[in-house]
Amino acid sequence: MSEPFDAQSVGSRLLQGHRVRFRELRDEDLPVLVRWWQNPDTVLFQNLTVAPRPEETIAEMFRSWSTNASSGNVGFSVVDRHTDELLGHVVLYGAALPVRAGTFAVMIGADHVNRGYGTDAVRLMTDFGFRELGLNRIELRVFAYNERAHAVYRKIGYREEGVRREVAFHAGVFHDEVVMSLLAREWFTAEH
Repeated sequence: MSEPFDAQSVGSRLLQGHRVRFRELRDEDLPVLVRWWQNPDTVLFQNLTVAPRPEETIAEMFRSWSTNASSGNVGFSVVDRHTDELLGHVVLYGAALPVRAGTFAVMIGADHVNRGYGTDAVRLMTDFGFRELGLNRIELRVFAYNERAHAVYRKIGYREEGVRREVAFHAGVFHDEVVMSLLAREWFTAEH
């Protein structure tokens, strides 16, 4: 006979990592997320072009990513597990049946990088996608010059599967974008 299912315990573990916790997007998160999205030092990690957009347009983008109205698209604010300080945002989208494949994106505020928050957020959202959404595949795209993110994704288990050659143009130079993915069977056979 199997052990009883402890829904409360499972529910809290699904949205909590070692250092971070996922929660719903709140109105007070939006000014901070918009500021991070517009930050000239980090915009090149998120966008193909450096072109300021209206704050309300960016706020609406985060709102649409975070409605969680369907299981195929989920987005969360990333907060410090102990202090509840806002650290960033994650989204997993396009995860529809019968394909069971989703695309992942993460943004960690510039003040919070190099502290392990991004690694924990990537690990947690990857696990959520496979365990809770029942995905078979999660993919992401990362600009080749974003070496820190590339290293995090490899550490979690994502594998390079292709390159979109010279897809971005910044400061007079073309740059590649790397497509990476992870399959559920790879995730469940690895140690986490």
